[in-house]
Amino acid sequence: MNQNATTPKSLIRSYDPDFKVDDHYRNKLPDVQNEGTNSIEGSTVPLIQVGIHNFRLPLNFPTENRGNISLEVSVTGTVSLSADRKGINMSRIMRIFYKFKDHPFNLEILEEILLTYLKEIKGDRANLRLKFSYPILKPSLRSNLEGFQYYDVVYEGKIDPSGTFRKIIHFDFVYSSSCPCSCDLAEHAREERSIYAVPHSQRSKARISVEVKPQETLLLEKLQRTCLEALQTETQVMVRREDEQAFAELNGAYVKFVEDSARLLCQSLEKLDAVCDYQIVCSHLESLHSHDAVAVLHQGIPNGFTGEFYDFASLLC
Repeated sequence: MNQNATTPKSLIRSYDPDFKVDDHYRNKLPDVQNEGTNSIEGSTVPLIQVGIHNFRLPLNFPTENRGNISLEVSVTGTVSLSADRKGINMSRIMRIFYKFKDHPFNLEILEEILLTYLKEIKGDRANLRLKFSYPILKPSLRSNLEGFQYYDVVYEGKIDPSGTFRKIIHFDFVYSSSCPCSCDLAEHAREERSIYAVPHSQRSKARISVEVKPQETLLLEKLQRTCLEALQTETQVMVRREDEQAFAELNGAYVKFVEDSARLLCQSLEKLDAVCDYQIVCSHLESLHSHDAVAVLHQGIPNGFTGEFYDFASLLC
């Protein structure tokens, strides 16, 4: 291609790898986001949220007994934008995160990141969501094997216009649910007609959302044990025949409708002193029906979780 055909003669079409940027040059660079109201396209209205989604980086998370582990995290970060501002510098969200990439990460750091960013863009609300998969080593039921169970987790931090910071954990727990009605009907067929019948059970998921009190911490291992205490029938990683038999016995001992699952989890969450609010969503992926059974409950405190949840498809497992 003839470069002179597309490049004005007064310009050089080349890349200089040795060119260095100094402060004087950097200060002269155009800054479109801060050009003011006259540069805004469309209606001059405020934006509730503007930011980034699925920015990924590794962060270090403290564990209960394995030290710090590095996990890949997907970050969604948004802030409000006033009507008189054209845009935000989205790379600043990422740059702020990288300041903490070598630190043990916790929910309190979310507040520091949000406050830093709000100060820079002069907004009045901000939200951060960190999505990751958290491994916990789990023993088999009877065979003395071990395997890593992975839990889908979201750390959420938000600052509202009043300046209040809330730190929230969303935790997915996968378990088996055996239908009490089906169990009784199967036993009836055996007793009354000597018919071999198998009650139906299915893989199920609970999404636990908890707001952690200020100055309190809540390890994910503790949240996992709380779910296990409530439901008992967590799906297994490493299984031999004796473990499969044990799991069948567990399902027989802890039969439950989806309504039971939600209430059992509520009973266990009430014991967590570090939690000031919670919401529970359960979905049983029915093997009898061609639809799922779902249940939702929340604590019901003012300005807390609302119990509004409709994305049940996200609970497929």
